[in-house]
Amino acid sequence: MSDEPEKKPGLIARLFGGGGEFAPAPQKANWWQRLKAGLQRSSASIGQGITDLFTKRKLDAATLEEFEDVLIRADLGLAVSTRIVEAVGKGRYGKEISGDEVKAILAEEVTKSLMPVAHPLMIDREKKPFILLMVGVNGAGKTTTIGKLAAKFSSEGLKIMLAAGDTFRAAAIEQLQVWGQRVGAPVITRPQGADAAGLVFDALEEAGKSNSDVLMIDTAGRLQNRTELMAELEKVIRVIKKKDASAPHAVLLVLDATVGQNALSQVEIFGKTAGVTGLVMTKLDGTARGGILVALAEKFGLPIHFIGVGEGIDDLEPFDAAEFGRAIAGLE
Repeated sequence: MSDEPEKKPGLIARLFGGGGEFAPAPQKANWWQRLKAGLQRSSASIGQGITDLFTKRKLDAATLEEFEDVLIRADLGLAVSTRIVEAVGKGRYGKEISGDEVKAILAEEVTKSLMPVAHPLMIDREKKPFILLMVGVNGAGKTTTIGKLAAKFSSEGLKIMLAAGDTFRAAAIEQLQVWGQRVGAPVITRPQGADAAGLVFDALEEAGKSNSDVLMIDTAGRLQNRTELMAELEKVIRVIKKKDASAPHAVLLVLDATVGQNALSQVEIFGKTAGVTGLVMTKLDGTARGGILVALAEKFGLPIHFIGVGEGIDDLEPFDAAEFGRAIAGLE
């Protein structure tokens, strides 16, 4: 029996899995399989409604009205739901229509609604550093999203610097430090409770000195109805603009899909306060109301850059309208 003390996993192992040594990675499903699985709750909810309504039943006004209710409950929004219902009903009154036909129409209409907002996040390499500000309410997943994006950018050969601007939470600072260690990016921090605007100023100075390609700034989660917290965010943006009048070059609002309709007010308020340039939707695997993405696209027309369907580092991917349309409709 060995006298060696038992090895305990370090912080990175505890956060990301694994022991002291790297184990072979298990075979993982591809992105389409993960997206489909992640949207399963949304597609199952809509799919069950379609099955119940369009099985051996001729199309009439009552059926279409019930179908519209199914779509609205999935948070697709009234305008898009009405359009889908009209597309299903066109030339089909009094005729039978299969559930698969309805799902195909649903996928097509959702894709049409989302195509104008499906834009990749472009990092302008002429702007150095490219300043990316992450905003959102508590619990939306900003810090984790920064870590995942930092890993992506780093893998593309970009030199990344992270700024732990959520000075309210010690856990957020530590979490960002772990991500920085993981992706090889320096992290600018200050003690818990320090002035966030001051930290951002320091980060801007350091990013310039180190010739970083991208400076990613985390911010404290704040409720969109707390004026004093929104004022602090405005102060951070003023500090950034003093350094570079064209910055921040991208302001990404991270949204938690499980909040449903509340996401609409978040986009509205953060848009006015921070000048949001694009959206990241997380936790789509935790809700049956994934249709909120469609309602957001219809109302605001902001680019949707990334969506997330899990905790893994590769469970955040660039948004693809056609894939999302097929997945939420439950198509293969």
